[in-house]
Amino acid sequence: MNNTWSHSAARAVVRPLVGTWVKPNHITTVRLASGVVACLLLAQGTSPAALWSGVFWLFSVFLDRADGELARIGQMQSRTGHLYDYYTDALLNSAFFLAAGVALTHGWLGSRAIPLGVATGVAMLACAWLSEAYEALTPPDIRVWEGAWGFHPDDALYLLAPLTWLGWLAPTLVAASIVTSLMAVVILVRYLYLKRRLSRQAPA
Repeated sequence: MNNTWSHSAARAVVRPLVGTWVKPNHITTVRLASGVVACLLLAQGTSPAALWSGVFWLFSVFLDRADGELARIGQMQSRTGHLYDYYTDALLNSAFFLAAGVALTHGWLGSRAIPLGVATGVAMLACAWLSEAYEALTPPDIRVWEGAWGFHPDDALYLLAPLTWLGWLAPTLVAASIVTSLMAVVILVRYLYLKRRLSRQAPA
C-alpha cells in the first residue's frame, strides 16, 4: 500500500465508494477526460486558459491516485485496469508537455518549443514502457522509483500547475526535456542489467 500524503488523501476520499457502482476504471476515465481538457486549454497559450488548465490538471493528477486506491481497498485490482491506468498516465503526461510546446511557440523558445515538447513526450512514453517492462521482471512490491518522506516522484506532476500559473512553463519544459530523457536512459540501463542478471540465474 502506498503511504504518501497524496495516496492517503485519495484513500480517504474514495473509501465511501467501496461497494458502490463506482469502479476504478470509472475514475480513470474521468482522469483521462479532465487531463485531456487540461492539455487542450494549455495549448491555447492564453493566461485564462492556463489558469483553468492548471485546475483541471490538479484534479486529474489527484484522480490518478484515487483510482488505484479504490482498486486496492475495494479489492478490485486487475491487469486490465492496471494497464488502462498506467498508459492513461503516460499519454496524459506526454500530452501535457506537447501542449506546453504548442503554447510556447510565441515565447522565447519560438520554433524550438514544439520539438522540445515532442522530445519530452516521447521520453515520457519511453519511461512508462520501460518501467512496465522492468516491473514485469520483479516481485509485485518492487517499483522502478520509490518515494520517501511521504512523497513519490510522481508527485512532481502536481507542480506543473503552479509552475504554469507563475509563468515558468518555458524553463519547466526545457528542464523536463533533459530530466525525462535522463530518466529513460537510467531505466533502460536498470532494465538491461536486471534482464541480464536473471538470464544468468536461470537454470541451464
